[in-house]
Amino acid sequence: QVQPMESGGGLVQEGGSLRLSCAVSGRRGNSYLMGWFRQAPGGIRLFVAAIKSTGTNDPWYADSVRGRFTISRDRTKNTVYLQMNSLKPQDTAVYYCAETITFIPGTYYVDTAYDYWGQGTQVTVSS
Repeated sequence: QVQPMESGGGLVQEGGSLRLSCAVSGRRGNSYLMGWFRQAPGGIRLFVAAIKSTGTNDPWYADSVRGRFTISRDRTKNTVYLQMNSLKPQDTAVYYCAETITFIPGTYYVDTAYDYWGQGTQVTVSS
C-alpha cells in the first residue's frame, strides 16, 4: 500500500517559516510526480506546488505562494519538502501531500491527477 505521510505542520506567527516533509512508503522506485495541496476551513482543496522526479522542468507553484514557498525532493528517500517562508494568515490550512507514477502534461495542478494522498498536516499562521 502506497502511503504518503506528512510532517512538520504547526503554529507560527505571520512572517515566520515552516518546513513540511512528506515521505512516501510502499512505493517501488520513485514517485513520478509529487505535489502539495491545501484546504482552508470551509474551502476547497487547492494546488500549492508540484515537482517531477525526472526531466528538467522547473517546479510548479500556485501564484499565491510563488516566491515564498519552495518545493524540493530527495530521490534517495522518495521524500518531498515544502519550505514555507514569509507566511501569512491566509496560508492557514491543512496541507496535503500527493503522488502519482503517471503524469499527463499540464495536469500537475489538478487533484484528480494524483493517486495517493496523505492524511494532511495543519498549518496555522497567527497575525
